Amino acid sequence: MTLTKRVIPCIDVDLDEDGEAAVYTGVQFEELKYTGDPVEMAKRYNEAGADEFVFLDITASAEGRETMLDVVEGVADEVFIPLTVGGGIRTVADIKETLRAGADKVSINTGAIERPELITEGAKAFGSQCIVVSVDARRRSDDQGENYVDVDGESVWFEATVKGGREGTGMDVLEWVEEAERRGAGEIFVNSIDRDGTKDGYDLPLMEAVAKRVSLPIIASSGCGEPEHMKDVFDVGADAALAASIFHFDEYSIEETKRYLDENGIPVRL
Repeated sequence: MTLTKRVIPCIDVDLDEDGEAAVYTGVQFEELKYTGDPVEMAKRYNEAGADEFVFLDITASAEGRETMLDVVEGVADEVFIPLTVGGGIRTVADIKETLRAGADKVSINTGAIERPELITEGAKAFGSQCIVVSVDARRRSDDQGENYVDVDGESVWFEATVKGGREGTGMDVLEWVEEAERRGAGEIFVNSIDRDGTKDGYDLPLMEAVAKRVSLPIIASSGCGEPEHMKDVFDVGADAALAASIFHFDEYSIEETKRYLDENGIPVRL
């Protein structure tokens, strides 16, 4: 039986000037522009036929604050599909509080890199299906990597970054996702710093390399500009495709995106 591919809208949430939660959209994690209210957008996507929904508190880790759980609770009240929440999750207690607020899964990046044991502890306490390890990857063409991929004739490696792509770690993404799988992660959420917000398509060499490296489901993120880009990333091994701008600004609906995928041989839930 062929598993259906998942189409997942994502909201990037930050605090506005009045300290209220708001959805923002940017390019390469910068130049953020106000997009809407997180609870209202969650309700809309739930009704639109999304397979899952992702809520990312995009500055919690960088600012050293906790995830906005009150907003998560409001979103969870409107969403009856699997909800993944990320941002500022550093401890097992953080995972527990986030799940208690209504999340089905947690996405951890900085916290896992700083203390990889968090993956194992979270999986043991709540089950691997709850633990999504997020990787903010960026291309590098120097000689500091461990695994290289040919991209248009250039040899590059992918570095894992933290704090919303603000800081490099020197860690090779392909080594890190293997470790995350060994430690008990249930999914790998792959973001491309280079493609974020560009609408130029997913970083296919990155997604393919990760998909070949681990047996876990891969959620591809960053760069989606049209339904064809989702087909492209499914063709190289992704199990789910995440998008923001094309859905937020009504460039494409989830329904027409899924229709396109279905018509082009990609198994989706209609």
